[in-house]
Order: sequence, then structure tokens, then C-alpha cells
Amino acid sequence: MQTCRRELLDRTLIWNQRHLLYALREFESFYNEHRPHQGIANARPLHPLPAPIEHPGTIARLDIRRRTRLGGTLHEYTHAA
Repeated sequence: MQTCRRELLDRTLIWNQRHLLYALREFESFYNEHRPHQGIANARPLHPLPAPIEHPGTIARLDIRRRTRLGGTLHEYTHAA
């Protein structure tokens, strides 16, 4: 609950119950499916561990894309295909 309050509700003006439920659903999806956690290799709770980067030279060629959620309150970062 503290994470939801600190990362979402303290930064968002909620207009009504419908908006609150929408924001909570989006945050739950973000928290459980995308957000990296401070654990083993920052693995997401519902996904397997990512493959390790074996060659340091590949880091310079990474193409990162950002997707905003909830009007910019939350951000998802992914590797472009």
C-alpha cells in the first residue's frame, strides 16, 4: 500500500471513484508486469529473469523506448525490436 500511495496517489489528483479505480488498475498492472524490483537482477514478479548481456560492446547499441502511463505519472522503458 505504501508504494501505491507514494508513487501514485501522492502525485495524482483523483476526480471520482471511476478515475480512482482506473488509476489503481493501471498502477497494479505497471507494478506487477513491468516495474523492475530490487531483487535478483531487478526481475519483475510475474516474469522470468532477463538474459544477461554477455558482450559489453552491445550496451552502446541499445535502443530504449519510453511509454508513458497515467498521463506521465508512470513510465515504462523497453528495448526496441
